[in-house]
Amino acid sequence: MTSPTAPQRLAPPSLSTLARTTAIALLVAAALLVTTVLPAEYAIDPLGTGRWLGLTEIASPTLVPVGTATATTTVLAPVQNGPLGVYPGEFTVDVFEIALAPYEYVEYKYQLEKGATMLYAWTANAGLVHDFHGERVAGAADGPAEESFDTQNRRQANGSLTAPFKGIHGWYWENPSGETVTVRLTSAGYYTSAIEIRSDRTRRTRPLRPLATLPAWPERPGGAGAQ
Repeated sequence: MTSPTAPQRLAPPSLSTLARTTAIALLVAAALLVTTVLPAEYAIDPLGTGRWLGLTEIASPTLVPVGTATATTTVLAPVQNGPLGVYPGEFTVDVFEIALAPYEYVEYKYQLEKGATMLYAWTANAGLVHDFHGERVAGAADGPAEESFDTQNRRQANGSLTAPFKGIHGWYWENPSGETVTVRLTSAGYYTSAIEIRSDRTRRTRPLRPLATLPAWPERPGGAGAQ
């Protein structure tokens, strides 16, 4: 009867083999860092490979310009008549609602002329990192490119704004939690367009959505609507 063959033990790799394998792994990692990771994450492209592969667009995407009023659009700038601000056109009502995934952010802003007014109310079902601010039009020399009006973290706010300069004015909301948070904004004002800026830093002009076109805000338990 033939006895079973004893399993053979493989000899451990030599120190020179380990050193050679480690060196190759480090070289590969360094090559990947320089050719793909740095261009994609930080737009650092020392070899030009990120540009060739289209990776630098990920770190620094092309932004769609913010729409501004054209010659065929009524400029909703007020003319003061004593305590009255007289406008050449009607105000607009808009509703914006979005579900923010964990750690996702969004900016939503309106194009306002200097002195134009806006009323707003927004609510979320959890606290958010929040910044209510405005951005001046490109090339404006009357102040910094961006100016914050309220940076307190919130889950709701109601108020009004008189635009201190021409540009886009609105909110930055960031979900700091591990759960999805829904935000709903209702506004009325003398704005001409809305811009949405997402976590991937792309921005697009959004059509203004009148209140009558959207479903009612879901009621909380007990029948009371969100406040």
